[in-house]
Amino acid sequence: MSATRPPTPVNGAELLRDTLLDCGISVCFANPGTSEMHFVAALDHEPRMRCVLGLQENVVTGAADGYGRMSGHPAATLLHLGPGLANGLANLHNARRARTPIVNVVGDHASTHLALDAPLTTDIESLARPMSDAVRRVTDPDDVQAATLEVYRAARDRPGVATLILPADASWGGLSEQHCRAPPAAPCTAAASAQVDAVAQAIARHARSGARIGLLLGGKALRRPALPVAGRIAEALGARLLCEPLSGRLERGAGTVAVEKIPYPIVKAIECLATLDVLVLVGCKAPVGFFAYPGLPGKLCGDSCEILTLSAAADDAAIALAHLQNGLGIRPGPVRCIAFAPPAAPVDGATLTPQDVCQRIAAGLPEGAILCDESLTSMAVLYAKTRAAAAHDYLQNTGGAIGIGPPLAIGAALACPDRKVVNVQADGSAMYTIQALWTQARERLNILTIILSNRSYAILHHEMRGVGIDSPGENSRRMLDLVDPALDFAQIARGLGVEAVSARTPREFAAAYARGLAASAPFLIDAVLCT
Repeated sequence: MSATRPPTPVNGAELLRDTLLDCGISVCFANPGTSEMHFVAALDHEPRMRCVLGLQENVVTGAADGYGRMSGHPAATLLHLGPGLANGLANLHNARRARTPIVNVVGDHASTHLALDAPLTTDIESLARPMSDAVRRVTDPDDVQAATLEVYRAARDRPGVATLILPADASWGGLSEQHCRAPPAAPCTAAASAQVDAVAQAIARHARSGARIGLLLGGKALRRPALPVAGRIAEALGARLLCEPLSGRLERGAGTVAVEKIPYPIVKAIECLATLDVLVLVGCKAPVGFFAYPGLPGKLCGDSCEILTLSAAADDAAIALAHLQNGLGIRPGPVRCIAFAPPAAPVDGATLTPQDVCQRIAAGLPEGAILCDESLTSMAVLYAKTRAAAAHDYLQNTGGAIGIGPPLAIGAALACPDRKVVNVQADGSAMYTIQALWTQARERLNILTIILSNRSYAILHHEMRGVGIDSPGENSRRMLDLVDPALDFAQIARGLGVEAVSARTPREFAAAYARGLAASAPFLIDAVLCT
């Protein structure tokens, strides 16, 4: 890469590069094609931009999600036309549900070429809109800066995914105007004080009447500085502190405020909230079931439960909670936190179970680790076992589109290079983005991947029972099981450049886990489970 940077941009591609850098975007996750080559060339002259190649677009978008969750600032993606965007839509869906800021750059044909309906021509706007909070097409080279600032503000302020469509001629075309180099100012967003005051008055009234109150936290309310304030309010009110079944980022473990997670299974979720008279929403929406089930409601709260909205996802949860604390007359002070009490390491046995793996992970989780959980059917076990483990950040699949774990770990590791990233991964969903291991190896990232190999889409077996089908037949089993042949993740990982071992007993897993934690490069454990 050349260290020489042109003093001023000469075309739209260079203007895009400089505008992204002026906005503080210094990482670009990419899988480019012909229409993006001028932007690729522009990046070649800028050593401040780290360019990370993903071998499939869903790796690119998932990595941008992980980066945004941990840094709090958007990364850029670079995708090739409509088909490239389509390949990355699943993890853009997850990022949108996590409210992750991403500037999603999609190249398009030159504007003069669109009318010819070449083979790769698609309606990019229609593809992008469902997964984007804002979509903007660049009209010409001089429009690049204004369009980029528009999508950057949308990604940062809402926050969420904002898509910029860059035609090739807007990229290679020369500039006719002088463009200033001023980054956009960050707004200060907070829930309206009148709204917070009204919620405080309603909560105080319910508390005096002995109502059972819950605080449901989402987004930035699940980490400092908001989380301790929420904990202090819950303590003072005798309220339950809750989070959604799937949260984008949660600070948990020793020294953090305990948060009760609404269970994923619909019946348990309804039972969890059935005793509440009032539910206060902080940075999230009212909870609903993940799917519809025969004879069960879609809304998780009963009709008698009053829903109060303290703040929306785009609001500053810390400011809203501090205002609420004052409005309720609760003095700031220490809050009860989780004491360090990880579970003991499991005893050795002849076979390996999900409980063994999750217990060992919790027992040895390093201080400050980032835990990326796409364990699916083992999620409840892992969450319970790691409750009092060393303090860590916990990232989940927020939108239900599987295949986010390995790329999410990439983005988290790049955002926080001094922290260990542990990806606990179901085997079926791992195969959606297994190419992410190659990027982990190329970037030499400090990621430990643990594959829970039960050799089936086990969560779908649960869902079959959930809709009343207790005895699936041969065709159903062939659509839900991953055998004949079995997947060998250790061999797959080594083929993609990642050191890997298999483990079939607690003893073997303990040895592999110790190796993986000690490694500074990517390492994978294929934990073959007893099923």
